[in-house]
Amino acid sequence: MCAESFQAQVQPMEEHLTMPVSETRIVERIARVLAGQRASVNANGFLSSAGDVVDESWREHVDDAKAVLHTLREPDAAMASAGDVEMWKGMVEAALEAEA
Repeated sequence: MCAESFQAQVQPMEEHLTMPVSETRIVERIARVLAGQRASVNANGFLSSAGDVVDESWREHVDDAKAVLHTLREPDAAMASAGDVEMWKGMVEAALEAEA
């Protein structure tokens, strides 16, 4: 088998193993969810289109988002059985340190 043929077969597997990474920091993403929950009729809110309100108000929810991350530092039993606990803790701690 030539190298090009082997590489063509390996490439899809490598792409599958790559973890998607968001361009938006996790604290902002959580804060946006919290803002949307309070504003959107799809959750507990009152607006049928809450995007503008979320864009304007997500910063008000940053402390709550950080509190969520603090809680997530320790995985529960189901989470721990699904993966590497130390890696999880490290990822959550890195997110919190990025906000310090």
